[in-house]
Amino acid sequence: MQIYKGKSVFGGIAIGKISVYKKDEQLVKRVKIEDADAEMERYTAARNIAAAQLQKLYDKALKEVGEANAAIFEVHQMMLEDEDYNESVENIIHSQMVNAEYAVASTADNFAQMFEAMDDDYMRGRAADVRDISERVITVLAGGAGSGLDSDESVIIAADDLAPSETVQLDKDKVLSFVTAHGSENSHTAILARTMGIPALIGTGIDLDETVDGKLGIVDGTNGVVYVDPDAELLEEMKKKQQEEQEKKRLLQTLKGKENITLDGQKVMLYANVGNIKDLGIALQNDAGGIGLFRSEFIYLGQDHYPTEEEQFQIYKTVAETMAGRRVIIRTLDIGADKQCDYFELDKEDNPAMGLRAIRICLTRPEIFKTQLRALFRASVYGNINIMYPMIISVDEVRQIKAIVEEVKAELAEQGIEYGNPAQGIMIETPASVMMSRELAEEVDFFSIGTNDLTQYTLAIDRQNSKLDKFFDSHHPAVLRMIQMTVENAHKAGIWCGICGELGADQALTKDFLAMGVDELSVSPGSILPLRKIILETDVEAYKKSKQTK
Repeated sequence: MQIYKGKSVFGGIAIGKISVYKKDEQLVKRVKIEDADAEMERYTAARNIAAAQLQKLYDKALKEVGEANAAIFEVHQMMLEDEDYNESVENIIHSQMVNAEYAVASTADNFAQMFEAMDDDYMRGRAADVRDISERVITVLAGGAGSGLDSDESVIIAADDLAPSETVQLDKDKVLSFVTAHGSENSHTAILARTMGIPALIGTGIDLDETVDGKLGIVDGTNGVVYVDPDAELLEEMKKKQQEEQEKKRLLQTLKGKENITLDGQKVMLYANVGNIKDLGIALQNDAGGIGLFRSEFIYLGQDHYPTEEEQFQIYKTVAETMAGRRVIIRTLDIGADKQCDYFELDKEDNPAMGLRAIRICLTRPEIFKTQLRALFRASVYGNINIMYPMIISVDEVRQIKAIVEEVKAELAEQGIEYGNPAQGIMIETPASVMMSRELAEEVDFFSIGTNDLTQYTLAIDRQNSKLDKFFDSHHPAVLRMIQMTVENAHKAGIWCGICGELGADQALTKDFLAMGVDELSVSPGSILPLRKIILETDVEAYKKSKQTK
């Protein structure tokens, strides 16, 4: 048995025969020519055909994975029109008097090496794009029509790397999974794979030869492992796990695509809470209507330095593209309390939960805040991003935020950098914000109730202290009344109000939240379908009447 480990692009378990995919790459030879102008005409014609092929791929991707994810093929078309790229090809043809195939291949190598040498992960991922479009042009020059992936049986595809154009051509009915030896989490291929819902791993270093081709394989997308020629015990164990997954998928198929609407017509948004890009696949798999809480602080916690604007921008952009128009609510950094980050050099506090944390750090260190806001406003161009500010206690804080936002927008405009106009909301997680919710609702676009901290502050109980567990009551009437009050004040001001804390997934309270008029529940992805089942089976008005008679 051979074992390979890589990075998971999309979870799930696949069991089947492995088929090694090797690109039908053209063998490019350097050939002397007599007429450089005629060779340039050959190149231009081939480039136009390649652009037409990319347009067809765009149309196909648009239907299958949405506009944001199909955009890569528009990018490829633009790369074909890139002045530097085309000037390089022309210069090589004219100066060296060589064939177009050789000129394109040389340009591809030069540009790919340039991208690979860059520090930014996203830009390094563009090396695969330039090779992809160049290979397409070379294929056309050689008289080919471009190849896709095809198989008569369902297989696990193993490849060195898969270009976006190859990925979108996968026949999903014939592909159990794909595994690549190389690849980047930030590549467009990874985005497409997550959206398509195919169990996939990248960067496994898997051998692409007879030791793998045709052998039985297991792809454990959850743990990022590929097993080749597994023993009987492991195979049986994985088959059981696969059966469990299939049972969950059966429930998914039953409820997937259904509107979250009660028997008496009350609609609710069901969103997912996530901590990173990897979680998006699970959210989509569980049919989340959007992301109700993207915990941006994990970007900071996972590094030993302040994340740059560009680093954050690429992450937020990928999230927006992956969710393909669904709402994505990104919470600004919530560092402090139980989430400490050494390079922030925060002073030790006797009571950190009450100390310098979340929005208080942002307002006292505006340079950090503005960097994140610039990245968020830039990324909002690529999807339906909303911004949410945590730990608000006053209207004055919201107005300070608005002033900083205006500064950021003015700076971006002055620099000629495109930005969007994302909706902006706040978290209601302090008793102060609940009591001020009527005034706060006039200042923002939405509320999201963080029940974890709201319960802690309302009951004056440290939720990290296990000795106080017997005193901690998340169903305490005071907490539920605060939720009710917040929802009512939001609706009076004409804005929506959701819950993104753990209480939102508490099935014992789902009907109560519906009765309160909660507009959105954002929960862990695995909780979405069970909550949908309750919502679909509930008559809210009848439930309200039954409570009144008790």
